[in-house]
Amino acid sequence: MMALLMAVLFAVGTATAAEECKNRGTLDEMYCDENMDLVADTPKNEEDWKDPKTLVFTYTPVEDPAVYKDAFADFQKYLEKATGKRVIYYTVQSNAAEVEAMRSGRLHIAGFSTGPTGFAVNLAGYVPIAVKGYPDGFQGYNLILVTKKDSGIKTMEDIKGKRVAHTSASSNSGNLAPRAIFPQHGIIPDKDYTVVYSGKHDQSILGVAHGDYDAAPVASDVFYRMADAGRINADDFNIIFTSPKFPTSSFGYAHNLNPELVKKIVDAFYSYRFTPAMQETFGKADRFYPVTYQKDWKVIRDIAESTGTSYNQAGLKKMAEKEAAKAAKKKAQKQ
Repeated sequence: MMALLMAVLFAVGTATAAEECKNRGTLDEMYCDENMDLVADTPKNEEDWKDPKTLVFTYTPVEDPAVYKDAFADFQKYLEKATGKRVIYYTVQSNAAEVEAMRSGRLHIAGFSTGPTGFAVNLAGYVPIAVKGYPDGFQGYNLILVTKKDSGIKTMEDIKGKRVAHTSASSNSGNLAPRAIFPQHGIIPDKDYTVVYSGKHDQSILGVAHGDYDAAPVASDVFYRMADAGRINADDFNIIFTSPKFPTSSFGYAHNLNPELVKKIVDAFYSYRFTPAMQETFGKADRFYPVTYQKDWKVIRDIAESTGTSYNQAGLKKMAEKEAAKAAKKKAQKQ
């Protein structure tokens, strides 16, 4: 299955790739960036524009996918009305699978978590346009380092020699940011502590709560959502480190959609207002706030560069293999 996935993912030979292109930057050869905004341009040939009867939408598999399918149900209806098309929710189980789905043309509109957004931009022709937010700005989050309150771990220095859960290779707050930021505080992952990949932020947090891990760097918004939902008791944890603010998951569309359709999609994102249930799910955010990959993802790209993470095919293949290995291990543990 993995071999088949990667064969599809890295197949070359599309009409878009054959177009004359004056600038690609870091984008895959399938895409062009002549306006130099770091995301894929709309194809020059109108025959390459896509205008599907049914639009496929999904959200990053940060936690239980079923939760977000329900959370976005009202927005799906709004998209249907705005575009005049049927909109269906496509559940994905991994970041690599989500990138592959857009690259292959099976996914048209999506929310990608902060770290994998770069892979989606470079390898899948993804164009980020928004994040969850408020009237005066976007909703951000911090990398927080959590420990169990009775663990005796109270400072960064105390995690030396410990077993610490990172989430996944592509995750910003769960892996890339700790590798870039922790050394500034005298702690080097893999050297000063043992890194164990949990797969997801909620699994890292629950693992700390159950004593499977001594500590875990996770996204603050996930932690507080779990506390608000009653999945954890925040008082059972200590937060021993908090980073500067990062943007949350991005939302956007596939670069090769018909420009007239794109305008309807963009207008829908910017005019929609969250239902009370969505506001409760997403930390009181009430709208999609406009962003650009070039400006608002610079801090994330800088972190990726400092950790040697390349938003290219080799980097995504490595991420996919790690996710597949974790999934196989989890399956084996259940048997």
